[in-house]
Amino acid sequence: MKKTFLLSDAANTTTRRVEAIKGDISKYIKRERRKKLPEGFDFWDFNCSFGDSVDEMKEIHSAEITKFIDDAASRNLEKFYIEILATARKRSKKAKIDDSESTNK
Repeated sequence: MKKTFLLSDAANTTTRRVEAIKGDISKYIKRERRKKLPEGFDFWDFNCSFGDSVDEMKEIHSAEITKFIDDAASRNLEKFYIEILATARKRSKKAKIDDSESTNK
């Protein structure tokens, strides 16, 4: 998803528009997660970017999307740009703790 969202709308208040945008983004992420994973991958990850415009965007974590949308609304912006790209990833194994080290503590 690469999209510029308008926060100002004649038919709705800004608060209602913000909630509608969050809902659209949530639906998109859920739809992408339902897609079949390619062979050898474990989960869908999302590369996200956010900015007041396309030129000013910076990378963010997918968990921070709502925070950035709320911030844009609080600054009374007319619009913002968001980019969410799904990528298949493979889980990395955690390093095991040696049993002798954990019992000595």
